[in-house]
Amino acid sequence: MRRIHVGNALSAFGLGFTVPYLYVYVAQVRGLGAMTAGLVLAVFAVAALVVLPFAGRAIVRRGPLPVLLAALVTAALGSLSLGLAGTAATVLLSAAALGAGQAVMQPALATMIVDCSPSATRSRAFATQFFLQNLGLGVGGLIGGHLVDASSVSSFTLLFAIQAAMFLLLVVVMSTVRMPRAPRIEGVPGGASAKGSWKQLLGNRAMVQLCVLGFVLFFACYGQFESGLAAYGVEAAGVSTSALGAALAANTAMIVVAQFAVLKFVERRRRSRVIAAVGLIWALAWVAAGYAGLGHGSQAMATAAFISTYALFGLGEAMLSPTVPPLVADLAPEGMAGQYNSAFALVKQLALAVGPAVGGPMGAALHGPYVVTFFGFSLGITYLALRLGRRLTAVQDQPALAGSLVVAQGTAAPSGQARAHA
Repeated sequence: MRRIHVGNALSAFGLGFTVPYLYVYVAQVRGLGAMTAGLVLAVFAVAALVVLPFAGRAIVRRGPLPVLLAALVTAALGSLSLGLAGTAATVLLSAAALGAGQAVMQPALATMIVDCSPSATRSRAFATQFFLQNLGLGVGGLIGGHLVDASSVSSFTLLFAIQAAMFLLLVVVMSTVRMPRAPRIEGVPGGASAKGSWKQLLGNRAMVQLCVLGFVLFFACYGQFESGLAAYGVEAAGVSTSALGAALAANTAMIVVAQFAVLKFVERRRRSRVIAAVGLIWALAWVAAGYAGLGHGSQAMATAAFISTYALFGLGEAMLSPTVPPLVADLAPEGMAGQYNSAFALVKQLALAVGPAVGGPMGAALHGPYVVTFFGFSLGITYLALRLGRRLTAVQDQPALAGSLVVAQGTAAPSGQARAHA
């Protein structure tokens, strides 16, 4: 598990190392123009959407570790070739390889966490993963920013070469991992084969509802961070670019500070109620955003409200990280965790592709409707979470009950055992 967490941190470090500077590199340093730079960012999303449906089947059939190693090598080659590419065609092909590799890393690493953790410690394992991912992204972006020089192609070549070296280092680290078989949580629907069947997954009503909920979560939050919400802050609230940077830093700081304190709060509570609470917290965040842009207060108050919006989003993210990924794993039948993780990653990528396309123009021009729309989506999260809770078994919704159920089954009379199972 420690090596897997190192892998999560290194992969996030590599992502934060280069992605913030891709636009500048393609449009200005290579002189390929804004359109090509925009296509590069779109290629990342398209590559993920293409490979993720196949990644799940590969993880089920081959195991997560071989798939992860293949993804790392692909990403390393894409990163290295991107640093050397000088034409639009080679830049787009390199970006496709890098994007595909990075997309497959997510479900592969998540499945390895599932295989290496019993249900009792799974929430803590995913919380640690999320903490290290944010730390890796922040440190990678900070170091990368000090290395790049917009007037020097060689500085960007060095940047992408270091990222490729990180991926290859991760290949070496992960090659030493020996995967155990993880204990399964009680109460997971049985009778499923490990054929990686999408039809089987779509027949799991709880998983389908979770995917719908996941789409709304990522669409209404992550899909707005660097597009609609940023545009709204600049155009409606009048925040400066430095204040926007402070807001993003507040988001990361909230996650780093609150993650393990929040973990103690959510571990013994019903997952559906935790997700519902996140919807209410994010609704409050949109109220703060509305005040920042539409409240007609002082600029200092507007900036403070806008920064608090990002901080409240960070609090919700810290509550989701030990809740949603373990729930995806616990809904998966035996041997199907890779398929379910890939399906959920696919939903996330769809939301991240649609979110900026919808939120960007609204945030820039339709300030009032933008805030009201995403306030409504946040309340929708609460409704969908409570509805999902009615379809989950008691142990899926609250894994802490597993211990008490075992005790009840071992000590109660047969009629009591039936009640415990129910």
